[in-house]
Amino acid sequence: MERIMGLDVGDKTIGVSVSDLLQITAQGVTTIRRESKEKDFKALEDLIKEYNIKKVVVGLPKNMNGTLGPQGEKTMKFAEKLKNKFHIQIIYEDERLTTMAAEKLLIEGDVRREKRKGVIDKVAANFILQTYLDRQGRI
Repeated sequence: MERIMGLDVGDKTIGVSVSDLLQITAQGVTTIRRESKEKDFKALEDLIKEYNIKKVVVGLPKNMNGTLGPQGEKTMKFAEKLKNKFHIQIIYEDERLTTMAAEKLLIEGDVRREKRKGVIDKVAANFILQTYLDRQGRI
């Protein structure tokens, strides 16, 4: 059975989350430090193969009024390349509040600021994917 991947794509990092085999829960997997497009896609390719990914849920940063800004356009370009390179389905998930929700969760969990910076993107990717999974009504 295949899993679904969740991505929080930023300029410096890509947070990665993967669903369980039943596609009920999301688990944070890693944070990819962005160095070059080649390395970014190689790291993602390895994860796509390892977890048998056929569908990727990408967090789409929108402005609070729902419009797409420059960061949203960059994210869509990145996702389109991912789709064409690996022949996988891309689903966009509104991510306006995910980083704030991830930060709040980590603060409530008493995670120190230095540690939060290292895991925030992975946790945000988790929120993005879990939101999608919950909406699929599989719970």
